[in-house]
Amino acid sequence: MIRVVIDTNVFVSAVMGGLSRPILDGWRTGQFIFVLSDRIACEYLNVLKRPKFGLPDSVVEPIVAFLFKKGEFVTPTEKLNVIQDDPKDNMFLEAAVAGSVNWIVSGDKRHLLPLKTFREIPIISTREFLDWLDRIKA
Repeated sequence: MIRVVIDTNVFVSAVMGGLSRPILDGWRTGQFIFVLSDRIACEYLNVLKRPKFGLPDSVVEPIVAFLFKKGEFVTPTEKLNVIQDDPKDNMFLEAAVAGSVNWIVSGDKRHLLPLKTFREIPIISTREFLDWLDRIKA
């Protein structure tokens, strides 16, 4: 089974019904394992609760509950300092290493995507992941 870490912008876009929406559908139907850490889950929650998104708790809380029920939580044992311009992005690399994932899915063109790989873990765009989901559905 494919294991992935999904960065915050991709996750929030999926929740908001954006381009990455099919990622949540693929996860719900068991097409991949969603790997995350407590720090990543907190980041998702904090971003979703920002006033600019206007999501009430009645929308955010079921999403978070599903994350805790169906996500695979890992506890990173290694503190990384690879992305110095935005150190919080290192949490995605830390979770990917701890969770032995196949891919990190990101929309971050400034920090994560330019790495292309980290410790042999490909860092792919939302579009690349959506294309993979389409291929496995066929």
